[in-house]
Amino acid sequence: MTDATTLFLTGLFLLIACAVIIGEVFARLGQAPLVGQLLVGVVLGPSLLGPYVGLTSLTTELSGLQIVATFFIIMMAGLAVSPAQLRSTGISATVFGIVIFFAPFVVGTEVVRLLYPSYGILTDLFIALAISITALPVLGVMLREFDLVRSRFGTFLLNVSIVNELVAVTVFAVLLRIYDNGAGSAWTAILTSIGIVILFLGTVLAVHWGLRALRRIKVWDRMVERFRTTWRTRDVGFALLLVAALGAALYSQLLGLTYIVGAFYAGLLVTPESAGRREHRELSTVFDAITWAFFIPLFFALVGFGTDFRTTTDSLVTLAPFIALIVYALFSKLFAGAGIARLLGWSSQESLAAGFLVTSRGAVELAMAVILLSLGVISQQVYTVIAGVGLVTTFVSPIGARPFVKTITEERRANEEEARRVSLDFSIPPAKFGEDPPQP
Repeated sequence: MTDATTLFLTGLFLLIACAVIIGEVFARLGQAPLVGQLLVGVVLGPSLLGPYVGLTSLTTELSGLQIVATFFIIMMAGLAVSPAQLRSTGISATVFGIVIFFAPFVVGTEVVRLLYPSYGILTDLFIALAISITALPVLGVMLREFDLVRSRFGTFLLNVSIVNELVAVTVFAVLLRIYDNGAGSAWTAILTSIGIVILFLGTVLAVHWGLRALRRIKVWDRMVERFRTTWRTRDVGFALLLVAALGAALYSQLLGLTYIVGAFYAGLLVTPESAGRREHRELSTVFDAITWAFFIPLFFALVGFGTDFRTTTDSLVTLAPFIALIVYALFSKLFAGAGIARLLGWSSQESLAAGFLVTSRGAVELAMAVILLSLGVISQQVYTVIAGVGLVTTFVSPIGARPFVKTITEERRANEEEARRVSLDFSIPPAKFGEDPPQP
């Protein structure tokens, strides 16, 4: 009989090895590697081979790894965005993020009520909420794979996803308080949840402004230099980065905002100015290597591994609502995202690329589904439906976005090349991504 340690290492080996190999195969076929990594999880999970190779007993152990993988991915997304980029985005990203959450959420509540008429209104709201969240880690990985993270387009969508996630987490906290305390305390729950979000964001802003003030008077730079020359522990900077990020994640988790919010903002506050330029470069190099080589393939493989489609395909009664919910989840985000982008004046190619990119679901949705399942709000079957929606939309998102991203990337390069040519003659700065090339 295989002992638990051997079984765990076997499962981890299969997930990582197959995710890396199949991800590379998909990349060579012109698709995002994460699509292949997700497929690996489905094949090795309870839906197909899991029961036969004995991996389905590892759900508890692997769920802990999924939390760690999500933490690293979220923090990597935060490291790729600076506070200056956030400040430069403006009100449009806030409106975008709010609309692409509330539009699918409000309409989705009615859709869920029609598909699952036996559930109560709070359960309908929870399900609609779970399928209305844009997955920040998935979006961050896709933008990284498309080489768009540091572009104006990519930064804007990351900011949109942050707003979307913060709004969703706040609504989730409100609904949980209403579920626990009864409908009579709804306003108290709403005001308390808003206060918690303000407290967290206030803490982040206080740290950011404090660091800026210390840099202005040169105190922080001297502290960083002294730390660099006096500490002897190897890679202590990376260790302290993880300690700070874990502390921020724990803080947001204790506030009821989930750990991923704290992890993201911890990464966001680590800049070349706050950590030192050389130290920031070294930290980013180490962090990227660990995340891309291990945690990203593991994360997407585990997302696929956590689904069990046998509970949704055993009859037409269970299959039809599942398909209907997938169709709604996909097109609601696509239309909302592309529509808002067009209203903001984006081109049709940029709008459709944005629409497909924001359709992806993932970490937060699944974390919420786990909480709802543990509280008895949803059944195992509905949990699988929610996870399945996230899986399918994450499959479709990079595939649908790729041709539009390719077009706008080619247009950007052509515009930049034209701008450089023109600027040589007229001293006109290069065009920014998504803008028309400057005219002499």
